[in-house]
Amino acid sequence: MGRVEGKVAIVTGGAVGLGEAMCRMLAKEGAKVVVTDIKGKEGQAVAHAIVKAGGEAIYLEHDAASEADWERAIEETLARYGDLNVVVNNAGVALGATAEDTSLEDWRWLMSVNLDGVFLGTRYAIKAMKDRGGGSIVNLSSIEGIIGDPNLAAYNASKGGVRIFTKSAALHCAKSGYKIRVNSVHPGYIWTPMVEGYLRSVGDVDEGRKALDSLHPVGHVGEPDDIAFGVLYLASDESKFVTGAELVIDGGYTAQ
Repeated sequence: MGRVEGKVAIVTGGAVGLGEAMCRMLAKEGAKVVVTDIKGKEGQAVAHAIVKAGGEAIYLEHDAASEADWERAIEETLARYGDLNVVVNNAGVALGATAEDTSLEDWRWLMSVNLDGVFLGTRYAIKAMKDRGGGSIVNLSSIEGIIGDPNLAAYNASKGGVRIFTKSAALHCAKSGYKIRVNSVHPGYIWTPMVEGYLRSVGDVDEGRKALDSLHPVGHVGEPDDIAFGVLYLASDESKFVTGAELVIDGGYTAQ
């Protein structure tokens, strides 16, 4: 207990799935958590559950693709807690389509969340942290930022972008002496509402899950806490010598 005691953490896309698990775990380990999302009812429920369990959390309505929303989220966090130590750029969307079938409109929509949102979150986190003693920025990429999938053209591009952008930001912060670490996390398939929704859009959910299970050498897809534990490590001072790194949590998927 207490691995991030006293730290202030913003988690985007914190209302459901991986983000919810991250919020709950960071709060359980002592962080003051700012749950941000566009899903107000679910996000408020997460913050309420954390407070009810004895933790500290607030919910902010926040579109990760909006620069104005980022400015407001940072301002409100600093006004409420007086500091910012951790930003987890988790908000993301998926689209099942090939390079041939993806429309420019859909491409730009996905990039606005998955890539623009991470850029904005990293940029504004750096501005807030660099004169406050540093911090940790955790950007959610994916195994799909490492390997390709013929039916995930835009998603592959966005997550590959997150991977390399994270390294650039990490080098900038390190060489500038900001004491800000920037790392990426690369989940395999995790059983979340987003993955379930994707399977429903392309076929039978039960058959889809069996197929996904078989892709992972450990024999099954992951659980949200599998990723939350990795985020907790990168948010904590235990990872003080880790920056520009890729934390792959994928049940052996990319080892094949």
